[in-house]
Amino acid sequence: MNDLTKNLHKYFVNNTKKKLHKWFHYFDVYEKYLSKYQNTPAVLLEIGIDEGGSLLMWKNFLGKDSKIIGLDINPKCKNLAKEDFEIYIGNQNDENIINEIKKNNPKIDIVIDDGSHKMEDMIASFEFFYDFIDSNGIYIAEDTHTSYWKDYGGGLGKEDTFIEYAKKKIDELHLTQRGPDIEISKFAKTTNNINFYDSIVVFEKKIQGKRRAPVTGPI
Repeated sequence: MNDLTKNLHKYFVNNTKKKLHKWFHYFDVYEKYLSKYQNTPAVLLEIGIDEGGSLLMWKNFLGKDSKIIGLDINPKCKNLAKEDFEIYIGNQNDENIINEIKKNNPKIDIVIDDGSHKMEDMIASFEFFYDFIDSNGIYIAEDTHTSYWKDYGGGLGKEDTFIEYAKKKIDELHLTQRGPDIEISKFAKTTNNINFYDSIVVFEKKIQGKRRAPVTGPI
């Protein structure tokens, strides 16, 4: 494994292959959560692929055994299938294209939403994919700053933004602490943590057991 493969930031700044547009501060987040998938048969889906530069980056980082899938509304992106990527053309808010991806890929480990960044699309993609991805999978929503931008349906404190949606998931994560009569959601049963960064929200999945608080040591 060469140094560029180990370090996504170096890959990005040395990139001469295809256009690649990412915020610099994202790369520490990527490496923190995706490094465990290196040199494994991980399946990664990226929503919003532009000219394919990020698909090449993920493949280089994860290794030859990985599978990289792309979804974009631009029909020209279909040409990237020639480079051993699985490409789908459609809207991330279209359940039909999502079901086609799921049908052809019974296991997806990582979803990265870098699509339209519009509120309804971001929420729809999360709801379409989160329960479907692997029980130890990762869901990364990028460019969540659009939750504050009017042109994308955002606004500070606006109830139907992705940020506010994700904040409510914090309450859902704590359902087990809210009384014996509260029904525990699938999200709470399968989510280990939610991490907020500037413009990124990361959801890490892990099957949750019964919460216990035993006492050890001398009593």
